[in-house]
Parts: sequence; structure tokens; C-alpha cells
Amino acid sequence: MTEPAAAVSLAEAMSWIGAEVAELGGSGVGQVQGFFVDSDSAEPAWMIARLGRRRGTRVVAVPLAGCAGAAFGVWAAHEGEKLASAPVVDPTRPLRREHELTICSHYGIGEAVGRAADVVGRPEGEITAVPPTG
Repeated sequence: MTEPAAAVSLAEAMSWIGAEVAELGGSGVGQVQGFFVDSDSAEPAWMIARLGRRRGTRVVAVPLAGCAGAAFGVWAAHEGEKLASAPVVDPTRPLRREHELTICSHYGIGEAVGRAADVVGRPEGEITAVPPTG
């Protein structure tokens, strides 16, 4: 039986800011712009990635549970097209429960597992993830 991957600490996650993001196949697709942390626990939940170059860039949330630090930057366990079609986020504004569930659904994270399970029971409209402070 395999052990679950260790959670990424906030300090480790913050060290990734500015690093290249590679998709499942290894191609560079963008850059780490920041993170969202859980509004209750302050544990990192989402990596914020700026995808594309100059014109047509998109800022999206990527499930942190599927990311790993690498020599070149950060590897995301999703195909480039899945990342590129993810719902856009504003890295300066908090995420509400419904937005997080929409993002989870996009990545195929069902309400019984992972981040979706963490937020599905919270009240409708509640802020569930925020940019880290300090």
C-alpha cells in the first residue's frame, strides 16, 4: 500500500512563487503566482498559476495536492489543456464555497474526497480560501 503524499507546507509553497509550472507531460505552461490557504486552518489549498505568455494569460487555481516541487520549478499533475480551461481566479480576492466546488469539479475532484470534501459541508456563500497574509 502506498503512503499518501505529504502535504506541502506554507513555507515550501511560498518558496515556489515565481517558479515555472510544468504540466503532466513535462512542458512548461506558466509560472507560480501565489497560493490560497484554507480560511479556517491557514493550510495551503490551491496554487495560483499564471498560464500563457503576455497576451491571453489566464490566472487559475491548481489543486495543491497534485503539485510537487522539482529541480526546474513545480510539476502539476494535470494536462496542459485541463489547466488552460480551468476557471479563472483573482489572486487578490478570497474564494467562496461555490467557486471552490466549481474548480474542484473542473479537476474531477468529487465532493467526497480532497478539497471538495473539506468545503462541501460549509455554509453556502462562505469564504473558504484566502490569499495568505504576512
